[in-house]
Amino acid sequence: MAETNSNKKAQSLETIVTHTGRHPEKHWGYVNTPVYRGSTIVFPTLDSLESTEPRFDYGRTGNPSSAAVEECISELEGAAGTVLAPSGLAAISLALMTVLGSGDDVLITDSAYQPTRRVSDGVLTRMGISVRYFDPRGGASLDRLLTDKTRAIFVESPGSLTFEIQDLAAIVALAEARGIAVIVDNSWATPIFHNPLALGADIVVHAGTKMFVGHSDTMFGTASANEKWFRQLKDTHLRLGLCASPDDCFLAARGLRTLALRMREHSARSTELAAWLEGQPGVRRVIHPALPSHPDHTLFKRDFRGAGSVFSILLEPKPRAALAAMVDGFELFGMGWSWGGYESLCLPITPGKARSAVAWDEPGPMLRIHTGLEGPDDLRADLAAALERYRAA
Repeated sequence: MAETNSNKKAQSLETIVTHTGRHPEKHWGYVNTPVYRGSTIVFPTLDSLESTEPRFDYGRTGNPSSAAVEECISELEGAAGTVLAPSGLAAISLALMTVLGSGDDVLITDSAYQPTRRVSDGVLTRMGISVRYFDPRGGASLDRLLTDKTRAIFVESPGSLTFEIQDLAAIVALAEARGIAVIVDNSWATPIFHNPLALGADIVVHAGTKMFVGHSDTMFGTASANEKWFRQLKDTHLRLGLCASPDDCFLAARGLRTLALRMREHSARSTELAAWLEGQPGVRRVIHPALPSHPDHTLFKRDFRGAGSVFSILLEPKPRAALAAMVDGFELFGMGWSWGGYESLCLPITPGKARSAVAWDEPGPMLRIHTGLEGPDDLRADLAAALERYRAA
């Protein structure tokens, strides 16, 4: 559960992901921190056993494999510290349980990742916590929703299906004045392109399964906090018994080393592909925050340095058979519930099923596209053929 070193010389994000968390001098010169599998740690003396702050004392509470990842992410986020979880949803649940208790109230963006809604509606409510959803573009209008029991505001910016950008500055201004914690899911942009803690948020979470790992082979989550909340985050993490496996930590560390390069490629490729799709027959609307056509493009330019790999498109209305003809014939795009790997994905989605504060009633099939690292011309050709099948069906 690494904490940042405030005296460390400022470095570029590329240097941080390349070097931070690696200590070859402690591992016989090996460049990468080895996988430390184990549950039991033995102590040579009673004094060492009874030490109040042993570096590692039990497998569940950390090892060099997890410490390497925690250190790197804390530096990237500018956090007081980071803890790891076995999935992004586990990290989200941890963050919510850190700041909320029975009788409290939480406001969650209506565009949140659906599992966030499931744990909120199905678990937090059983704990006596009031859960309410707000317009993702509400910003300063949140003021009228706050009560004396509101203890947290949960932001996912942009939403991972409909891609609304939330006005974090406005939300933080409201929250700070009332002592309300602001939690941000930063999985889309990663700290390479967006730093919520620097903008006043309290806790930032990641579905590290996606961009941090980057290879579609590991479940992983992270939660990082500022000085105000890190001790409580760390304590809740310990009490819940959450941990990430040493092998998954190793794979996450491997992915982090190329994160800056991959994010630059994903950003450029997704933006280029989205712009191309805006001009394709059958595509009614492209929803990508980096495009000038996006309603929140100004906020995107203010708060983000680049885009994520994922965006959505709305097609001209046609029957399900046409959609099946389109997606069943893909050669390069796969269909899957995640994103963030090197391979491109195209997933039919229905965001209206998971909205309660603001209706989503856009007609026509909707697809979420994750832009991978294949050749851009090949991806365009695969999509062009798919759109032709859709129109012809």
